[in-house]
Amino acid sequence: MLDLAALTDAALGQTPGRALGPGDRLAIAVSGGPDSMALLWLAHRIWPDRVVALTVDHGLRGESAAEAAMVAQVCADAGIPHMILVWEGPKPAQGVPAAARHARYALLADRCAAQGVPWLLTAHHADDQAETLLMRLARGSGSAGLAGIRAARPLTDTVTLLRPLLAVRRAELAAVLAASGWPSVDDPSNRDPHYTRTHARALLAASDWLDVPAVAAAAAHLAEVEAALAWTADRAWAGRADCTADAILLDLAGLPPELARRLIRRALAALAPEITPRGPEIARLQARLAAGGTATLAGIKIESGPVWRFGLAPPSRQKG
Repeated sequence: MLDLAALTDAALGQTPGRALGPGDRLAIAVSGGPDSMALLWLAHRIWPDRVVALTVDHGLRGESAAEAAMVAQVCADAGIPHMILVWEGPKPAQGVPAAARHARYALLADRCAAQGVPWLLTAHHADDQAETLLMRLARGSGSAGLAGIRAARPLTDTVTLLRPLLAVRRAELAAVLAASGWPSVDDPSNRDPHYTRTHARALLAASDWLDVPAVAAAAAHLAEVEAALAWTADRAWAGRADCTADAILLDLAGLPPELARRLIRRALAALAPEITPRGPEIARLQARLAAGGTATLAGIKIESGPVWRFGLAPPSRQKG
């Protein structure tokens, strides 16, 4: 049987200075699918009086309410506190998976914070990790994207997301669920050919040379590389950024392009936190300023030179 306590401790290793307190409660995100039901069963066996289950009903399929009700019944029979969180309001016509994911984590984080639950566990596993890495490779992602699904990350100041099963295969979780005797639901969207993840899953299943644990391990190695780059960028910022009342001065001389990009992103975020420039936009900005002159991006004016100056662009004047 999987040792969830040890796996959780390993995930906690990604959150320096944080550890499960003896009285901490843990929320389990439970969709009703086999993976999350297996995680809930394992967690309930280890922490029987500390687990709460949360199910998000996205309202995207007619069966979703009944599936959430199934989870509620299983939890009631097992004595596990459970709550259904409903994604209300209009749903997007495009980008549904990303929008649903954003709404799901917002609902889960808000509920955990309201109930004083510091840890949220999800059932993402090695197969999910391998699929994610393939999808991001296909998009040409940088090191941050290729790091894949993180074992731990803060959702709010008081709630941390943990994914303790990233080294566990989908088949292992299916065996756990079978041993539990608990039911689960089948989400047909997992086979929907409109979604890129469906194709990544099919490629892994059909390719003997693509070893899922090895691909998932590669994502874990890349996560360590990303952490090292972030650490280096923090120190480069401390030594090369001069923040004044109305501008940020950046000395980018001699920096590798990736570190320069990270400092540029940080300067832009400091002046305009609401913008999220994409990689190609940053690359064009770097190329233009490396040739001399100035550029404007999302209301921020950047002037090149020995030291780059970032400041809010003056409002444009309308001709009357």
